[in-house]
Amino acid sequence: MRLPKPRGPLSEAVFASLHELPVAPGSLTAQPESEEDAAITLWALYELSYRGFDDVDEAAEWDLELLRVRRALETELEERLRARWAGPPAYDRESPAGFEDAFFAYVEGFEGPSLSQFVHRRATEEQVLDLLRFKSIYHLKESDPVAWTVPRLPVAPRAALMELQYDEYGGGRPERLHAHLFAQGLAAVGLRPEENAYVDEVPTLVLEQNNAMSLFGLHRRLRGAALGHLAAFEATSSLPCRRMAQGMDRLGLAREMIEYYEEHVEADAVHEQLAVRTICGTLIAAEPRTEDDVWFGAFTCLDLEARLAAYLLEQWEESA
Repeated sequence: MRLPKPRGPLSEAVFASLHELPVAPGSLTAQPESEEDAAITLWALYELSYRGFDDVDEAAEWDLELLRVRRALETELEERLRARWAGPPAYDRESPAGFEDAFFAYVEGFEGPSLSQFVHRRATEEQVLDLLRFKSIYHLKESDPVAWTVPRLPVAPRAALMELQYDEYGGGRPERLHAHLFAQGLAAVGLRPEENAYVDEVPTLVLEQNNAMSLFGLHRRLRGAALGHLAAFEATSSLPCRRMAQGMDRLGLAREMIEYYEEHVEADAVHEQLAVRTICGTLIAAEPRTEDDVWFGAFTCLDLEARLAAYLLEQWEESA
């Protein structure tokens, strides 16, 4: 995979510097001209800690000037995400299942448009393929961002997270790795299966979703947010995956893509209990200071998904 296309003066300067390591301290003075410019720059800098780029030396991951730029961008991102959050809900902390009950109620009560309902009943094949292109940026590295938190957790949530991750990574079978199943589905419906193939096409909201997950995963202090995000994702996945599978079946899309979503109907029904009760619940019990960030991560997951859904539904309605 090669570097994406720049989307403004900052990304243009940073991407050029990636071919001239080490980057001279203080040389990257360009400012982002838009959220899009900032988002693609941060996304690319985070990507250096995943699989990297074929045309960039691996030493770029720890270049001090690039880290300075990354830090400024992720600080702005975190401040913006936190400004949207109203804080944790009130609930009975003395109740044995207080957090878990409150979490499921919070997720269920969160208001936002549903892409899965639209796909289930109304979406065209072209619209579903658009959605799959956008979703590929995350699903082809599925569970990788939260994997950064594993060594940062107390014993009980660490063990529970590894139980969930074992499923996500195919139970030791490469052909069952969820990211691999999604890639097979993409190929079967005529889309490119290689990682980040569509990064130049996705809107800022998709980049922001992925940047938030990387931000939470790569910072130890945000381990609670990473796990809260995971729990909200799993708690809102099973039924939408069923709708997605049924909508794709309605359109006659390839079985490989439908089977990816069918795989998650049952798996995520189990994972949501594991993520909320056994991962987040035990983390908060062991480290009470992480609780606010668990809620912050959950809100961010739901909020960013709702924003992307609203954006796509508006685009599709306008083009209808």
